[in-house]
Amino acid sequence: MPDNRSSVARHVVRLPQYRKADQEEILGNGDDPFGVASSGLTWLPKEEHFGIRHEDRLVAHAGLLRLPVAIGDSETEVVGVGGVAVAPGMQGQGLARLVVTAALEHARTMGPHHALLFCRPPLVPLYRRLGWRPLDTDVLVEQPENRLVTMPLRTMVTPLRDGARWPSGPVRLFSLPM
Repeated sequence: MPDNRSSVARHVVRLPQYRKADQEEILGNGDDPFGVASSGLTWLPKEEHFGIRHEDRLVAHAGLLRLPVAIGDSETEVVGVGGVAVAPGMQGQGLARLVVTAALEHARTMGPHHALLFCRPPLVPLYRRLGWRPLDTDVLVEQPENRLVTMPLRTMVTPLRDGARWPSGPVRLFSLPM
């Protein structure tokens, strides 16, 4: 396999849209590209998209979506981060860090004080290195047919403002997860 490290464009671009075909360009067309199908969850599409291209191919993506949430007795909003993907042949080159960092730069302009994401346990160390911290509480998320379920994936948060502190208390997302 050729070493693409030196030739990868190291800048992130804002994408006007992100379709299923874009996701397949990065991850292929497998049945479970994010490894979360067994959760049985329905997910929201993101509204803001950031990507990295290499040789006219999309090789990395991160998406954002502003969402309502309750933390303890307070209702607020978070910026949900999701759809983070790096093409298998391009992993280990810092592309996830680049695309997530660029997305968070934009998230800081969106208003909420925190970003939130859901990830599989093996990805927790990656996000920790990027400044995220896991929550120690269950998170409830909405699902179709007015169901409320406990998120089976690991929930992680990061501040978007200096001095922002995540409040204590139970967490409920007033929407489908992102």
